[in-house]
Amino acid sequence: MMSSSGSSSAITRRSTPTVQIGTVQMGGNHPIVVQSMTNTPTADVDATVAQILELSRAGSELVRITVNDFDAMAAVPSIVARLADHGCHVPLVGDFHFNGHILLRKYPKSAASLSKFRINPGNVGKGASRDTQFSDMIRVANEFNTPVRIGVNFGSLDQDLFTEMMDANARLATPKSFKEVSYDAMVTSALRNAELADSLGLTKDRLVISTKMSDVQDMVRVTQRLAGVTDHVLHLGLTEAGAGIKGVASSAAALAVLLQQGIGDTIRISLTPEPGVSRDAEVRACRSVLQSMGFRYFMPSVTSCPGCGRTNSDKFVHLAKDVTVYIESRMPTWRTMYSGVEKLTVAVMGCVVNGPGESKHADIGISLPGSSEKPAIPVYQDGQLVKTLRGDDIKTQFIEMLEDYIHHRFSGKTTG
Repeated sequence: MMSSSGSSSAITRRSTPTVQIGTVQMGGNHPIVVQSMTNTPTADVDATVAQILELSRAGSELVRITVNDFDAMAAVPSIVARLADHGCHVPLVGDFHFNGHILLRKYPKSAASLSKFRINPGNVGKGASRDTQFSDMIRVANEFNTPVRIGVNFGSLDQDLFTEMMDANARLATPKSFKEVSYDAMVTSALRNAELADSLGLTKDRLVISTKMSDVQDMVRVTQRLAGVTDHVLHLGLTEAGAGIKGVASSAAALAVLLQQGIGDTIRISLTPEPGVSRDAEVRACRSVLQSMGFRYFMPSVTSCPGCGRTNSDKFVHLAKDVTVYIESRMPTWRTMYSGVEKLTVAVMGCVVNGPGESKHADIGISLPGSSEKPAIPVYQDGQLVKTLRGDDIKTQFIEMLEDYIHHRFSGKTTG
């Protein structure tokens, strides 16, 4: 397993340079970085600051903001200053399309305030102006020693390049499929622009690359190809994952395949916003993927069964939820008091079939009785039965035991 600050003994990550983005390091042997993006109008400083704070508090280690016009670019220093007033210094990434070369030159103070530029080579310009405008942005990055992500998206792939490659493919005796040419074109676009950036002095330790598509299999295959031909730091994610369970499931499927192969240094799950759902849902999804795979640990993990006809669903389901909510509420305090508490495992089980076994396997676990079972509720710590609970205040009793276990196990391991 990979700890929050170490490397995995089971999975070998690709060897890459380390890229420093503000206070965050990615690539090399550093933990996989979680990032997200605001969806507020950047010129609305109040709304943008509020959402950045929300994302940062949820665990986003980089936050990307849209920089699409003069007002948005002019607002960047105020956003950074306001965040600092709140004690938030999360690195901000400027997302540039179409007019980035103009904005970066016109607003040098804003350019200097950003921790990274994201450039989409398909939206930089057309024809002869494309390389010139791309080069202008790289030169600004060099002036401020700012890292850059070259982000190639299939939906905005350089059409001149794609047409050129499709025409060349058509002349082959055995032409490749449309998808195969698409993958080749995306990788070629990323590498050509990386080479141009390198020729202008942007070294590998300031460059991140991504090739994003919306289909899971397409994204996996194109990223595998890219990883096979470059040692640049790679950002992973679907271009548009969709909303809700579909978006989370699609992203988790794609990310898991690549992360298990040691590919990927930073991730985003790009969820379509849902009414009433916090923007930080995509951050929590990223953290869940990394923790479920054992790459990083952010808070104690609660194992709970899905329930069946044997379980007393009402009591079991409520207890599982209450324990999870309690852990989330206590984690800000526990994190400052107890080093390593984020790796704690807790089991809340619903019947005798798997309950005792899972509870013994966890650091601390409780096994509620299922239908027709004796009304005794065993609690296990470190694999041993320590107490059998009875009565109507099971939640209170178990939470007291959880607090006591954490205190005794992690006391003396304070984070300082």
